[in-house]
Amino acid sequence: MSSEGEERKTVQTYVPAYQKERWVEHAERLGMSQSEFVRTMVQAGRRDFEVPDRSYGGAESDGDDPDDGRTNEFEKSVLDALSAAEHRSWDELLETLTEDVEDRLDETLQELQAENRVQYSGRHGGYTVASDSGERTDGR
Repeated sequence: MSSEGEERKTVQTYVPAYQKERWVEHAERLGMSQSEFVRTMVQAGRRDFEVPDRSYGGAESDGDDPDDGRTNEFEKSVLDALSAAEHRSWDELLETLTEDVEDRLDETLQELQAENRVQYSGRHGGYTVASDSGERTDGR
């Protein structure tokens, strides 16, 4: 008999075929089942952790050290989390290192909407950067 917090429930989602293919490939590279991969990625998205602010435009600029100390900060966080308990599972480490991103995202989106810098369109099912002209792009 499982305890209340350990009871498993089914969750379904519908994604484009190309997205599912990417998830399957990524899960295989990580040696995870699809369920484990999706659960882990959702938990990662719901938590807050320092993500290096990297441009995806190509090579690093100015030939500087690419990690700028950020890797060391993250390593320190990992070591601190591991020092706080004798053993931690992947999920426990992930949870410890990635707290509060959902709340921060909600707050930030509310602030950006209040400043008319971002808007939400129910018709289009998501958020978008508001146009510079001040006109709404969601049809309202």
